[in-house]
Amino acid sequence: MTHQPLKPFLKWAGGKRWLFESGQFVLPKFDGRYIEPFLGGGAVFFENQPSNAVLSDANKRLIELYIVIRDDLDEFEDLIKQHASAHSKHYYYELRSEELATPVRRAAQFLYLNRTCWNGLYRENLRGQFNVPIGTKQTVIFETDDFPAWSKALQGTCLLHRDFETAINEAKEGDFVFVDPPYTVRHNMNGFVKYNQNIFAWKDQIRLRDALLRAARRGVLFAMTNADHESIRELYAGIGKQRQLTRYSVIAGKAAYRGQSTELLIVG
Repeated sequence: MTHQPLKPFLKWAGGKRWLFESGQFVLPKFDGRYIEPFLGGGAVFFENQPSNAVLSDANKRLIELYIVIRDDLDEFEDLIKQHASAHSKHYYYELRSEELATPVRRAAQFLYLNRTCWNGLYRENLRGQFNVPIGTKQTVIFETDDFPAWSKALQGTCLLHRDFETAINEAKEGDFVFVDPPYTVRHNMNGFVKYNQNIFAWKDQIRLRDALLRAARRGVLFAMTNADHESIRELYAGIGKQRQLTRYSVIAGKAAYRGQSTELLIVG
């Protein structure tokens, strides 16, 4: 059954929708499960909507949002509409500071903040509190939003809050793993090092490499996007096939600083 590709409902640093729009990658054929241990905005999942998917992330609030959209859509939509009608600078900071008691309220808070904060960035302080300032965007609900379609796509998926290594270790022969980690490189604490409250360090890149190598030896297929950097190329020497991808960066605050960049694709 062919599904209509869906645009993600989140704006997320490092999103991979461009990967398919540019025609630089297509999912391979596989018999088992689709496993994505760095879910983020879910662009790859929503583009392809594999029927047997295990989606996970180290960000607990992020996974909670996906679960609510899958399971509690009506109440969630009512709440996000309330946030949209009340949106203002004062309301943003007031809601940002609140610790809400239920998953559906936290999920609506999460999406509201994602859509109204600076550039859709997700960042927490050392106490685990979201601390991104308000952005310039005033729109909370878009005409193109299709929450029922997103909810339908998530039906039957397994959504888990967990470390990436646990997810990859569970992959079996015939499964396909898509991996899009924070782009940390050796000797260079670059743009998206912070991952939830923890730092995704070079040792985590090594841990990821080792997990993928073990999985490949079990007959697991994988594709990974990562920093196009010599240290990453060296780290994965002899593992899969490496290919440079070209994209346009959209994260910089001013348009003048947004330009063409490259990323690395490794397929095994």
